[in-house]
Amino acid sequence: MFSAEEIRSDFKIFSQPENEGLIYLDSAATTHRPECVIQAEADFYRSNNANPLRGLYALSIRATDDYENARASVAKFLNAAEPAEIIFTRNASESLNLVAYTLGLSEVQAGDEVVVSCMEHHSNILPWQMVCNAKGAKLVWLECDSSAEISEQEIKAKINSKTKIVAVAQVSNVFGITNPIEKIASYAHEVGNGGKGAYVVVDGAQSAPHKRIDVQALGADFFAFSGHKLCAPMGIGALYGKKQLLEKIPPFLRGGEMIEYVTRETATFAEVPHKFEAGTVNAGGAVALARAIEYIQGVGLDNIEKNDDSLAQTMIEEMKKIPYLHIIGNDDYKKHCGIVTFTIDGVHPHDIASILDTEKIAVRAGHHCAQPLMQKLGVGSTARASCYFYNTQQEVEVFIEKLKLVRRWMGFKE
Repeated sequence: MFSAEEIRSDFKIFSQPENEGLIYLDSAATTHRPECVIQAEADFYRSNNANPLRGLYALSIRATDDYENARASVAKFLNAAEPAEIIFTRNASESLNLVAYTLGLSEVQAGDEVVVSCMEHHSNILPWQMVCNAKGAKLVWLECDSSAEISEQEIKAKINSKTKIVAVAQVSNVFGITNPIEKIASYAHEVGNGGKGAYVVVDGAQSAPHKRIDVQALGADFFAFSGHKLCAPMGIGALYGKKQLLEKIPPFLRGGEMIEYVTRETATFAEVPHKFEAGTVNAGGAVALARAIEYIQGVGLDNIEKNDDSLAQTMIEEMKKIPYLHIIGNDDYKKHCGIVTFTIDGVHPHDIASILDTEKIAVRAGHHCAQPLMQKLGVGSTARASCYFYNTQQEVEVFIEKLKLVRRWMGFKE
């Protein structure tokens, strides 16, 4: 039986004296780590620490086995066709840059179009701006409607025979909305690139921690996510890519174990995925990522989604009763993935966050690395509360009660 209250005991950060009473509602930025994940990384360095892939002695072989077993775990988690389709990176941002600098710069030509959505994180905008500027291509924007949704009409209006790449987040870090990746990918593969099919790049940073991911069913050519948003350490992430595409595109970084043979004049490169993993890898982080995946699968992704919906329902229903508070995005709590972004009349989002912090409630405030979306919405910044499976109904209820007092603390007389 799922119980957020019981699960919290796995997260020692909540029992530290300095965090007594903390209500943490910023998991869209980074999640906390259960003790088993911290232990898995520590155990690697205590028992199997050696440079993977390079040594022929027993310790290095164990390190290599740990690292490659972690790759297999990620492949299974995403339903990749094989482990070789998984590249370890530092985070989703690095993964998306890898695709832009390899696929983007090698495939995009003058006159081509790259399509992104208006709700993208900067990490899925800036690399494509770079590609378009470098290659003389056009950046095209998929716009959302007033319900924060991308319509089928908009998809068909913006993706056409000139489209070479479509890069879209599966879940928005501002709205929490789940975008119709299957429809986008299907249409992009049908009409893009002169009918040969556009490449589809999915930012899964917000979806992978909360939903069952099947990259093959999604139709993703590439899929990126960060470990730190699903209970793994910072500094480890992964990129899924179809093997035939990974074999086709050039390496991103060069040096270390990604080579096959080097002469004074030239070099040949290792097979995928090692072709994209230059230098000493973050083996301990990969091992901990695999343990984090095992942990959240133990919690149950169905349970995580149900808890997301339940907490979002409470927040949205109670926020609607506050006349001076405005929810950003869809009114349907099932379309928020545990993320609720909002503004309060007369109170800057930074002040909202600061006031709530005095009550030991942690929420995000700012542009959420989505300034083009903020510009579309006509706001400079917003406040954002984001839940995960270790958050409880009681915490959300306390959050709402304190939220009602924010304007009073700012001197407003209701």
